[in-house]
Amino acid sequence: MRAADVFRFSTASLAGAPTRTLLMLLAMSIGVASVVVLTALGEGARRYVVGEFAGLGTHLLIMLPGRSETTGGAPPLFGETPRDLTLDDALALLRERSILRVAPLTVGNAPVSFGGREREVSVIGSTHEFFPIRHLAIGTGRPLPRTDPERAHNVAVLGASLRSELFGSTRALGQWIRIDDRRFRVIGILREGGESLGRNLDDMVVIPVVAAQSLFNTPALFRVLIQARSERDIERAKRAARDIIRERHDGEDDVTIITQDALLATFDKILRALTYSVGGIAGISLAVAGILIMNVMLVAVSQRVAEIGLLKALGAPERQVLRLFLVEAVMLASAGAALGVLIGLVGIFVLRQAFPVFPIVAPPWAPVAAVAVAIATGLIFGVLPARRAARLDPVQALSGR
Repeated sequence: MRAADVFRFSTASLAGAPTRTLLMLLAMSIGVASVVVLTALGEGARRYVVGEFAGLGTHLLIMLPGRSETTGGAPPLFGETPRDLTLDDALALLRERSILRVAPLTVGNAPVSFGGREREVSVIGSTHEFFPIRHLAIGTGRPLPRTDPERAHNVAVLGASLRSELFGSTRALGQWIRIDDRRFRVIGILREGGESLGRNLDDMVVIPVVAAQSLFNTPALFRVLIQARSERDIERAKRAARDIIRERHDGEDDVTIITQDALLATFDKILRALTYSVGGIAGISLAVAGILIMNVMLVAVSQRVAEIGLLKALGAPERQVLRLFLVEAVMLASAGAALGVLIGLVGIFVLRQAFPVFPIVAPPWAPVAAVAVAIATGLIFGVLPARRAARLDPVQALSGR
């Protein structure tokens, strides 16, 4: 029997039992669509997190007070707290030639009010260098001034949505706002920037770091952002920054310095593994679909005993009958896989319209892998019914025994 005849025979057999065929198509398509959609969600999560960290800046180091490592052994009898990072510590880092910029950070929440309107927002205390390090663009006005960081200037830069809520259609530049019990003059408005690492950039206010320390009554810094001059200088800047702080802290190595590249690599690896795992879990549904195909085809073999007996009586060898049923299984799996990819892509499109900020996109390997696994599943689970059909005795099959 020629390949074209095998194809026509299998197509006619599938068309002759539409309910059975649709059931198996639905099972396989749901399995493939699950793989495509879930891997797209995993890939979207990876791209979102990596993009958020990349948006923090370039050639970035983040210094935190305290060591993240543990040395093992019994815990100390008395608690040990890390020494605070101070503004002088941050400014001392500028002695190193491989360090281009330093932005000390003090962070807290406080009520911001103007003309009877009030909002509780994030208040960030920093310097002029915070804006180029974080790639924050000014919509109108100007950023914090390039002045001595140790002088407290009562000026503020507002996020775009905060400016709209406080001032409406009134001009904001030059106006005086109240942050908690202090007055600040608005000198700039940030360009709309959405969110970064869960923090709404449009709903915050940036003030000089010394003013923030006074506002929150603390000399300690929350973080220190360090920008190296180039990618080649990152490791040198990291070592130098650690040495400078160790010298200032009486020989104590009591800070943690995280490189942006290390964070990106770690999150990328974790989330890529998560995507593969989610795809694998979704692939279980393909195995279920394969079992369904096997069971339905076993029933089909019992219903088509006379047809199989006639084929064998006309001289069709076992290998030919085996091939006929395997082709049916592969055709079902292929059609179900194609339909599943289409459903998955439609689902991704709907999700992207519903969540435009989240970059939901299927990795290139996902549809290909889903289709390949679906066809392999159909072939593997189609072997048993095909072998049973091929081994039927033609005399018994035609006699109905």
